[in-house]
Amino acid sequence: MTEVSRRTLLAGTASATGAMLAGAGTLAGGLVAGSTMANAQTPPAAPAAAAPRAGQVPSAYRYKVGDVVVTAVSDGMRTIPLADTFVRNQPRDAVNAALKAAFLPENEVPISFTVLLLDIGGKRVLVDTGNGGKPGPVGQVRSTLAGIGVDPATVDHVIISHFHPDHINGLLTPEGAPAYPNAQLSVPAREWAFWMDEGQLSRAPDGLKPNFQNVRRVFQPFGDKVERYAWDKELAPGLTAVGTPGHTPGHTSFTLASGSDVLFIQSDITNLPALFVRNPTWHAVFDMDPVMAQEVRRKTYERLAGERTQVAGYHFPFPGAAHLEKDGEGFRYIPVYWRPVL
Repeated sequence: MTEVSRRTLLAGTASATGAMLAGAGTLAGGLVAGSTMANAQTPPAAPAAAAPRAGQVPSAYRYKVGDVVVTAVSDGMRTIPLADTFVRNQPRDAVNAALKAAFLPENEVPISFTVLLLDIGGKRVLVDTGNGGKPGPVGQVRSTLAGIGVDPATVDHVIISHFHPDHINGLLTPEGAPAYPNAQLSVPAREWAFWMDEGQLSRAPDGLKPNFQNVRRVFQPFGDKVERYAWDKELAPGLTAVGTPGHTPGHTSFTLASGSDVLFIQSDITNLPALFVRNPTWHAVFDMDPVMAQEVRRKTYERLAGERTQVAGYHFPFPGAAHLEKDGEGFRYIPVYWRPVL
């Protein structure tokens, strides 16, 4: 090839390359004015993404115990300041150290609320009802049920573990009507006997009197249609009441057995696991008889850990199901593994 023809070839190649790069730049930066493509309508800009909502979506989680479908239904969570007396027999520094060890903020206590809906024996059974009132950080049970397509009118049986407001106030709508109008209502006989006793009310310290009044307010619309059950009674197929007093005089837990599976529904044997599962001798301010509550807690947890029984806790982090393992003087809290299918 001659020198002239070589220069001609290189020049032509450079021109073609430049044209290609220019075209690429035009397409990247904007169409050339006057071109057919430039006159085409410019696609509208994509709408800005909506800001994420502050609240969570309705929270429910299903798992099976034998043939029983258990739905953990969140009533929400609230965080309260850590009071010096929140753990009656421990200094504040020790409580903060336990919170820090569990990777929780110091000087505050997160408290979750989870009720259980059981599909058992062809019936829908609700264990406890939540805080009630209008939905906010708590009081979300009915909105959560709506989110999973459960009409309160289809609940057949409501079983109460004890009479603290966060367990019974959800029996009523914000307007004061029964929230589950077609359900049989069952309560512990010993709990009823204590809170409905006028003598107990008259002798109660001033700080406890409002709870007596709240019990009367909540149950008044039900009249004499409240079944009072004894401990050890089977309340639904495989669901048996277990006396676990101390938190309140008639505090009740439940054993759910189906096939070879067992779930222990502990109700309020303890509160925040980072404090009271890890340290079962600590006395929560909510326990009316803290010494009895401690004895029941240790005895129960020793059994559950030894038998490797799954446990559901009303105030455990959602969905509130876990196993407990003996660890020194306390217990290790092991949450259930999330599964996408039943």
